[in-house]
Amino acid sequence: MKIHEYQAKQLFKQFNVPVPEGSVAETKEEAFRIAEGLGYPCVIKAQVHAGGRGKGGGIKLAKNSDDARTYADAVLGMKLVSPQTGAEGKLVRKVLVEQGLDIAKELYLAMIVDREAGMPVIMASTEGGVEIEEVAARSPHLIYKVHIHPTTGLCNYHIRDLAFSLQLNKPQMKHFFGLVMNLYRLFLEKDASLVEINPLIITKTDEVIALDAKINFDDNGLFRHQDVAELRDIHEEEPLEVEASKYDLNYIKLDGSIGCMVNGAGLAMATMDIIKYYGGEPANFLDVGGGTSEERVKAAFDILLADPNTKAVFVNIFGGIVRTDLVARGIVNALKGMDREIKVPIVIRLVGTNEEEGRKIIQESGMNFIAETHLPEAAQKVVGLVKEA
Repeated sequence: MKIHEYQAKQLFKQFNVPVPEGSVAETKEEAFRIAEGLGYPCVIKAQVHAGGRGKGGGIKLAKNSDDARTYADAVLGMKLVSPQTGAEGKLVRKVLVEQGLDIAKELYLAMIVDREAGMPVIMASTEGGVEIEEVAARSPHLIYKVHIHPTTGLCNYHIRDLAFSLQLNKPQMKHFFGLVMNLYRLFLEKDASLVEINPLIITKTDEVIALDAKINFDDNGLFRHQDVAELRDIHEEEPLEVEASKYDLNYIKLDGSIGCMVNGAGLAMATMDIIKYYGGEPANFLDVGGGTSEERVKAAFDILLADPNTKAVFVNIFGGIVRTDLVARGIVNALKGMDREIKVPIVIRLVGTNEEEGRKIIQESGMNFIAETHLPEAAQKVVGLVKEA
């Protein structure tokens, strides 16, 4: 789960991580009042779940009252477009208004879980204020990493190594030590999957301050953190993914034209791969789970067919735990009970327990289904139908 910058900074404050003074606003009048209270210069920052806000015109430096009024009016309500939002952009509903600071140096700092190493890793770079992907591609030697073993935890020498790599002086090191310790405590206690500060700034008075803040959380840990779960902003999420979450469906919208309904994450990935192998593009990842019910099947089809890019649907079910005849009845009853007219072809492959009975139910349903037994033939069929359309 992602949260906004202003929400991340509220959490930073709780863990004594220094951030600029500022407040969030939902109207231009409120933004102007905050700017007047902070004084000038101040910064007006669009609050959306995407990077590249500055390049997209979503971050403005206001040097006086006229600037504050102009920029608050321009940023609030804009459609911010950046490489991370896609061409459709994101609507800016809130802005963060912050004090301007005297910046001497911009750094990068992040904490993530290194899944290959099986432990957290802290990454830092002297190249702050730019996209870290660019630094990784251009100058990977400028990204410094320290792995934190779960048994020993974060130690002083870890932070000291990073501080020397970042060429900090003694006053700056003192502030940096406290910031990293507190940030790592937040990372662990809140079950974060990512904590990122870009840029982490050094002021002209040697203070170390998080000028930006980004936190992602492990969804599997949210049951332990109701305060974090309440920070969710569904306006920033794909509407079909929000709808899928109501039925505990694992759904991710993609850019292709073949809707996929599969039981099991591994089979879902394989289904997407074979669609691409035969020249098609999946419109989504959708795992309906092992205990597929009629209600979940109906919800899954509603979501698949609500995507205007879907030109065909591929149902690929392996009946290991669940019986395929029960799945077949669920599919038929769900589609017969749908309010919307089904205008796209549906290719169904049922394999596993009671598969012959399941295919018989599909074939005798009287509906416009195309039943296939073998995965390659089924994938080629659905790709061919889309190309014909």
